[in-house]
Amino acid sequence: MAVGWSSDEAVQKQIDATVESAVQLAKSRLPDGESLTHCEECEVEIPEARRRAMPGVRYCVRCQSEREKRLKTFEFYNRRGSKDSQLK
Repeated sequence: MAVGWSSDEAVQKQIDATVESAVQLAKSRLPDGESLTHCEECEVEIPEARRRAMPGVRYCVRCQSEREKRLKTFEFYNRRGSKDSQLK
């Protein structure tokens, strides 16, 4: 169903763009390359099991958790603009 003056195709394009940007954001946050033996932030040794499980790892579990909390931002917004979402 079209919303306002936009066509059904335009609405679907917005949805697809939101999904694509989420996928790109997730891919950009994945580590790559060779894993480090020691944490980049606190210099604690990164266990061999973690290095094998996650190629390209650069942080220990504690530092990675703290880093993800800092990076966690809500980068998407409600494209529908319903009244219920605006009241919350």
